[in-house]
Amino acid sequence: MQIKKNKKLLFSVGIVFWVIGFAILSVFVYKRISRELYKQKLLRECVVFEVPSLDIKVPVMDGTDKKILSAAAGHFENTGKVGSGNYCIAGHNSTIYAEIFNDLDNIKIGAEMYLYDNDENKTCYTYEVSEKLIVNPEETWVLNDFVDDRLTVVTCTDDGKQRQVVIGIKK
Repeated sequence: MQIKKNKKLLFSVGIVFWVIGFAILSVFVYKRISRELYKQKLLRECVVFEVPSLDIKVPVMDGTDKKILSAAAGHFENTGKVGSGNYCIAGHNSTIYAEIFNDLDNIKIGAEMYLYDNDENKTCYTYEVSEKLIVNPEETWVLNDFVDDRLTVVTCTDDGKQRQVVIGIKK
């Protein structure tokens, strides 16, 4: 009799754990799907940054605050415009936050990067990677205006202590 009660109890506990596990998994799936749907909406409405060789395609929103960088790349205020000047963007390289630039350290000199304007024609600007740098966070000179049209992409290094910078010159 005691064995039957123990089996029923273990079966009931197993069912409870299964239901809890399913509920937790459902929350993560829902968040992932919601995030992807929001990203697709932003890709239609915002400037888009793409690196085909790394399978990176992300929306770029104006600003670099926490809320923006949790969903997209952010355009640094007071830097160039799409297609002219030094257009500077930032994004996370992290498994905790938005995983926007996790593979950016694999980019090669000479690789092509694209910016699609959010104008009605989705004008495309092509940039060729000319430099890869590691700088300290206070080294903001990479955001300065230069005499050319360039795209500067900034993310953190894997340990978060420095910044990885990729510079592309407009073709």
